[in-house]
Amino acid sequence: MFSNKTKVFLLTSICLIFFLATYLDLNSNKVKVIDGDTIHLNKEKIRFSGIDTPEIKQICNRNDEVIQCGIQAKKLLINKISNNKVKCVKEGIDRYKRILAECFVNNQSLSKYLVRKGYAFAYRKYSSKFIEDENYAKKNKNGMWGMTFEYPWDYRKKN
Repeated sequence: MFSNKTKVFLLTSICLIFFLATYLDLNSNKVKVIDGDTIHLNKEKIRFSGIDTPEIKQICNRNDEVIQCGIQAKKLLINKISNNKVKCVKEGIDRYKRILAECFVNNQSLSKYLVRKGYAFAYRKYSSKFIEDENYAKKNKNGMWGMTFEYPWDYRKKN
C-alpha cells in the first residue's frame, strides 16, 4: 500500500488544506463592527463563536443610572480593533449562514477580551471555551457584572 513517508505527507497535506480553508486573514481597514459579537470582513459576516454580547438596544443599570450596555460592547470592540489587523479562524457556519469564528488582534482573542472585560458572556449553550474568563469578570465585577443586567439570550426572547 502506502509507505510511512507517503502517509505522513498525505496527512500533513490534509491538515494544511484544512487550516488554509478555515483561516481568514483580512486587514482591519475592511472591518465593520456590527455589534459586540459580529463583524463584517470584506463581504463576509463573522459571528464570534462561543460568546454572546448584549444586543445594541439592550440597557443595564448601575446605581439607578441607565447604561447602554449593547453600545458599550460595540465600542469596546471598535476600540480594541482600532487600526489593527484582524485574523479569524473559522469554526463553522451558523443557522443564519454567518461564519462562526474566533478572531484575533495582535494574537489576542477578541472574544476572550470582551468576556474578561465583562461585556460578553460565555455562550455555554454552544461552548465551554470562555467560562474561566467569565468567572474572572464576574469575580472582579467587570463591565456588566457590576450592573443589573439581563442575559442577551433572555433579552432576545422578550424583544
